[in-house]
Amino acid sequence: MRSRRSRLVVACALVLSACAGEADEASDGRNDGLGGGKADGGIDPASDEARAVLALVNDPAIDLDILDDDAALDARAARGIIAHRDGADATAGTDDDDRFDDLAELDAVPFVGRIAFDRLLAYAVDHGYLLPTPTTDIDVIFSPQTVENSHNARVAQLIDGAQHSLDIAMYSFSDAGINRALTEAAARGVHVRFIFDTANDDRKLAGAALQSSKSGRLEAAGVDVRWVNKIMHHKFMIVDGPRDSADAATTATLVSGSANWSGGAATRYDENTLFMVGQRELNLRMQREFDLMWEHSRDLVANPALVTEHATLAITDELIGDDPSVDAFFTSANFRVQGADTFVTEGRDTIADQWVAAIDGATHSIHIASGHLRSRPVSEALMRKAALHPEVEILVYLDGQEYISEATHDAQVEDLEACRAAAGTSATKLRDCNDSGFLFGFMVADAGAHVRYKYYAYRWSAIYATQMHHKYMVVDGDELFTGSYNLSDNAEHNTFENMLHFSGAQHAELVAAYEANFAGMWDTGRADDSLAAFRAQVSSLPTPLIPIVFPSLSLEWDEVTDLKDLLRDECPLINSSAFRSHPEAHLFCS
Repeated sequence: MRSRRSRLVVACALVLSACAGEADEASDGRNDGLGGGKADGGIDPASDEARAVLALVNDPAIDLDILDDDAALDARAARGIIAHRDGADATAGTDDDDRFDDLAELDAVPFVGRIAFDRLLAYAVDHGYLLPTPTTDIDVIFSPQTVENSHNARVAQLIDGAQHSLDIAMYSFSDAGINRALTEAAARGVHVRFIFDTANDDRKLAGAALQSSKSGRLEAAGVDVRWVNKIMHHKFMIVDGPRDSADAATTATLVSGSANWSGGAATRYDENTLFMVGQRELNLRMQREFDLMWEHSRDLVANPALVTEHATLAITDELIGDDPSVDAFFTSANFRVQGADTFVTEGRDTIADQWVAAIDGATHSIHIASGHLRSRPVSEALMRKAALHPEVEILVYLDGQEYISEATHDAQVEDLEACRAAAGTSATKLRDCNDSGFLFGFMVADAGAHVRYKYYAYRWSAIYATQMHHKYMVVDGDELFTGSYNLSDNAEHNTFENMLHFSGAQHAELVAAYEANFAGMWDTGRADDSLAAFRAQVSSLPTPLIPIVFPSLSLEWDEVTDLKDLLRDECPLINSSAFRSHPEAHLFCS
């Protein structure tokens, strides 16, 4: 069997008769193009061949003589390529160089068309620029884990291995191991940019208070910290990513998921964190998202000596390409930039629309694990699916804080109706009414979907909650949506969020891992009838020893309702003002 290289050389020979020897007989016209993509016979800009040609023309060691004589380009095309790449000083490897970011930029050079590309490709193949597609790898860590096996430990290891750059967008961060790794990375010269939601609060401090804040300590260590004017809810990191070169997208490591960098996210909550190596399209999409936020962010200025660094790679849709098996969606698509550093909400529902389309297209199963269910578009899609297609299995697993009683549900319906009546014909006011914090778990279950709650406390408190903090959906067992995005209007319109999408045979193992994770959570405590055992414990223990916070159970709405009734009966103080105002002080009925 011929090698790939041999096939390319033969193909080139068939096109040109003699790839390197007929420059005078055939050359491109001034405005000849490369073609737009595979569909019309052109060149796929995301292909290995395209990357090889770009690596060749961007190599400072490639001079005019090589392009003109050895690669057999038309002299005018060769001069144009070198002039563009080397910049005004006509010297390769200097600050004014203008590397070719994509094929469109190369195609814009006069006399560079398909003939020039084929000759460049032939030279690139012969001289080792055509590299095999980098090995890609995707791994997921599901929390809770032991500390040493947690996503935090893996993140710290990746930071320790960073060579050039780290771009981090994070909502919450408190892990000591990651803090140590960041400090050491900055000290050894790794360029670290950090968009940190906490910086929005820390920037209000001054003097010693600012310097001792989380953001201030990061800046003192050499990490450049900035903040955006909306909630920054991403949880992603790009290691040695494509800030300045598209080539880095094939080797960079991307970390993204539902988990913040905290002890709770590592060892107590239900979370998922993806570790992705060499995922070119995702690396480019996430880098573009980071750069958008960075360029329109605001500086913390805890360390005035830090110089803000900017990416130089222009990441276009053409450069990214379109792998149908992966995608990434961002709520930033719902915003517009006003002035230099302000994001303003517009009316789009970018991520909710993707979920709705997937729900509408499901043929046999929809499995959702989400801390919240407060998105009207998604909830209405689930209710519509349950009504029109009862044969489709719809399982929704929510955190216990989403449980509401029937009376509370009726009250929120009355409030919504009153809001709509007061809004009259105002589209803006009606939208505000519909987008308010409505809890849909009760309503979706009533419509026919199967809803369970991760229930672990009579009264929810972030202090002791073992949260169900996932934000993922598996459709028909072969399509995965996962990211930082909560199912709420606030997430869609007031928060920077992401949602990654995986499908196809190459991601079957990954999707299966999420299905297995879901199945385990869905049956939490049910195999051994832990609910019956706990109810017996509540009924038999002395009142001061009755637990109000307890091991997690996966419960249906009526099971939660009955358990709450039992706890109220056995613990009369449970709804007292003292218990309500300080739940962390009352883990038992005492």
